[in-house]
Amino acid sequence: MAAVSAVAAWEAPAGAVRVAAAAGPTAVAAVPGADGGGAPAGAAELPAAGQTLPDVRQNGCRKPSGRVADRASWAQTYLRPEAVWPLSRGDGVTVAVIGSGVDASTGAGSGALAGRLTLGPRLHGEGDAGRDCVGHGTVLAGLIAGRRTGDGGPSGIAPGAKVLAVAATDDAGSTNADLLARGIRAAADGGARIALVAAPIAEPAQALADAVGYAAVKGMLLVAPVGPDSQAVAAPVYPAGYPGVLAVAALGADGAPAGGAATEAPSASSGAPAGRASRVDLVAPGMALLAPGPGGGTFTASGPSYAAALVAGAAALVLGRSPSLTAEQLAERLRATAYRPGTALPDQAVGWGTVDPMTAVAAGSAARPQAGGGGAVPSAEPVVVPPPADRSAERLAAAVAGAGLGGAALVGLAAAAVRAGRNRGGRRPE
Repeated sequence: MAAVSAVAAWEAPAGAVRVAAAAGPTAVAAVPGADGGGAPAGAAELPAAGQTLPDVRQNGCRKPSGRVADRASWAQTYLRPEAVWPLSRGDGVTVAVIGSGVDASTGAGSGALAGRLTLGPRLHGEGDAGRDCVGHGTVLAGLIAGRRTGDGGPSGIAPGAKVLAVAATDDAGSTNADLLARGIRAAADGGARIALVAAPIAEPAQALADAVGYAAVKGMLLVAPVGPDSQAVAAPVYPAGYPGVLAVAALGADGAPAGGAATEAPSASSGAPAGRASRVDLVAPGMALLAPGPGGGTFTASGPSYAAALVAGAAALVLGRSPSLTAEQLAERLRATAYRPGTALPDQAVGWGTVDPMTAVAAGSAARPQAGGGGAVPSAEPVVVPPPADRSAERLAAAVAGAGLGGAALVGLAAAAVRAGRNRGGRRPE
């Protein structure tokens, strides 16, 4: 195995995707309107989470936020998982987060994952997965399964699910194929039904491909981002580039794809559509999200890894309601019930559409197996879930707010309520 630096992301292991420096703990939260996210400027200061921490040698691990949001993230308003919670909160489902670790404090006391966090192995360095120097894995775990705070702050998609933390990066967030492969195997052996592989690498590797196959044999669904969080790439990344892995891209607050388009067409052997960095199966909100981070407080998060976390949470909701689904059937359910883009499917930019937790869970009572034992797909009669009485949330789908130190507050990110008008008439995935 290639050596991995314990302290500097720029001493990256072979095959790692080199990611640009993340904003520091005192950075002003990124404004989606300025970078294609589709929301207006005006977000107040919140620290930004990042996939790597290249200055860890000089400045140490990511600092706690010190600021707490008092409203839900716009993504929660957009996806409305709380409408599903009477049917499923993800109870009994374990989701592995394979990345930088998950801060152990979130699983104790009043932490976002109190009583629902299992610390798996640390595959590089000493200790277990309860140390998260980068903070990336902690934010992802909060987006998947964080509990709703008493002040109405952001919640995970599946607040009843359990999280298995597997640390497969160094302290700066770098990884390689061998570490990811071992992490996938550890998650499968640890009983996870779903695993989010949070850190992509640039090159395919036999060890990683074998681990993807091992996950399939063990019945574990793999979810992975189509690229690193802070840069576009012009070729597939892995494990998202492997068949059988649910590949996820990010949406901005306006419902449009948030970057990541390729500048060159990938090779035909990659399985990715022409003009796209990687094959895309699903999209989910992935810009200016709010989530609890390492040491407490609220962080903002932008990138496809965070969108992948929301898809992993939606998968946990589905399994909480329909635990007998196989990994293949679970992936098929999520694709078949996505909000359709109104184009030929799979769409080059958004795959089969935007993940729809409500319909994916509700479809369980009206799903039928495909011929030949394939995944479950909705029946000809669609499942109708009544909307909430208060429709104002949909009209303000991008509301993002937090109570900052010194009275600072986040200004809502206005966005189009595109979900109601999406064309769901596209053909089902084969």
